[in-house]
Amino acid sequence: MSDRKTKNPGARPLASAVIKKKTGVAHLFAAAQYSAQGFKRLIQESAFRHELLGFVGGLVVFAVIGASLFEFLGFIVLMMLMFSVEALNTAIEELVDRISPEISTVGRNAKDLGSFAVFCLIIANAAFAIYVVGNRLVFF
Repeated sequence: MSDRKTKNPGARPLASAVIKKKTGVAHLFAAAQYSAQGFKRLIQESAFRHELLGFVGGLVVFAVIGASLFEFLGFIVLMMLMFSVEALNTAIEELVDRISPEISTVGRNAKDLGSFAVFCLIIANAAFAIYVVGNRLVFF
């Protein structure tokens, strides 16, 4: 009797036994769906909504000052990187809260490190935007 169902009929099956991996084109559609679900979760974070507002505001400012295509692309890449790190930071926070709901030094350190990573990218984005705007307004 090697079948799990016959050994313990009341037990729930393992997630790995229930979830079937998708392959080929179906995998691409599944990955897109997972990404959309991640975006829906991330949009609930006020920090991410502020970053989105900064992104839109930055695009408007870059358009008004006549930024080059390279400058737009640099800004977009930096912002996408910041969105990615914000998503990872949120994932870390959720995992820490799930694994260790009590306050712990390790949990606090993990959250602080994620926050520092986001902060570094905010500084990088601000420095780039100030450089582009300053360069356009001073040397135009």
